[in-house]
Amino acid sequence: MIRPVILAALSLSVVGLAPVAGADKRYGPGVTDTEIKIGQTVPYSGPISSLSRFGRIETAYFGMINAAGGINGRRVTLVSLDDAFAPPRAVEQTRRLVEGEGVLAIVGSIGTPTNLAVAKYLNSKQVPQILILASTPKLNDPDNLPWTTTFMMPQPVETRIYAEYLLRTKPDAKIAVIYQNDDLGKGNLEGFKAALGSSASMIVSEAAYDITDPTIDSQILALKASGADTLFHASNARFAAQAIRKAHELGWKVQHVLLSGVSGISAVLAPAGLSASTGAVTSFWLKSPENPVWDADEGMKAYSAFMKEWAPNEPLDDAVFPYATAQIIVEVLRKCGDDLSRENLIKQATNVSEFQLSMFLPGVTINITPHQRIGWRKARMARFDGTRWVLLDDVIGD
Repeated sequence: MIRPVILAALSLSVVGLAPVAGADKRYGPGVTDTEIKIGQTVPYSGPISSLSRFGRIETAYFGMINAAGGINGRRVTLVSLDDAFAPPRAVEQTRRLVEGEGVLAIVGSIGTPTNLAVAKYLNSKQVPQILILASTPKLNDPDNLPWTTTFMMPQPVETRIYAEYLLRTKPDAKIAVIYQNDDLGKGNLEGFKAALGSSASMIVSEAAYDITDPTIDSQILALKASGADTLFHASNARFAAQAIRKAHELGWKVQHVLLSGVSGISAVLAPAGLSASTGAVTSFWLKSPENPVWDADEGMKAYSAFMKEWAPNEPLDDAVFPYATAQIIVEVLRKCGDDLSRENLIKQATNVSEFQLSMFLPGVTINITPHQRIGWRKARMARFDGTRWVLLDDVIGD
């Protein structure tokens, strides 16, 4: 039986996301009077399999939606396949979803290199590739990729927040950068340098790693030797944890600056060591279950009840973003009404105005247009106090 507090999550207060009324039924592939079939690829195996929680949480959320009657009376079927975070595998699995499973759209796939690898194929087939979890600005290209939208703060926007924070609070910082040797790491490094502008000389050392490397101990040793007092992590969760732990072992008292996507307490800070992680900063656009300020918040109550009922084995602090992603997917599908063609789906996915998700911070709203596919541009800085993330500033950004 679904709890009333969970059902409350289905009636989010939204602006600009009302269902289409009175439209004739139009169905694309994967849609019937009783079902909407969508697909995604997620790294259930491989070097960043920790991100598989996105697939599990979204599947659980759709299970809750289906138990409550589905979307406009239709059951949602999410076919979530393993791409091992390998672009060739992502291409193979995406073709299987489109040509074998016959899905309506690719929705919520995670990873920069994997989404880049399939974007041209999906656009050539006019298959919506929407609300994907990739931060590269290369996917915000409505002229060349009209069937693609993202659902993650893009690298130039997020890195500007960190650059402005450091320029304001630590203008004499000596910054080292550890970055992943792919579009994720290089894009964030490039965006960070651009945001520092004439102060880019604050970066005194850089070191890259490949995602297949067993450790980054040698890179951290080299960065420490540079004399840097600040470490910007343009990396994934596994290597962020390694870097924090190794810096602590070396006695390197450095200010860690983490990407928002790799700041989870269970996934990153606890493996690195809570003491070693104390003082790290990042940006937040989501409410944190560890912060008691949200204990009485209705959105947090609904989230906690969902997790207890539908995903009891998942860490509470690391599932907020997958939960929010599932919410926006549901709202875009709901907005389609009975016109569940691929053409209408991309239309609705690119016409979202001032949409406040229940687990996004107040004031951080979703705005997507046909010409601007970036979902949001605002966040708040936060510092880890050894137990939880503490918000520092008002909402900042465009």
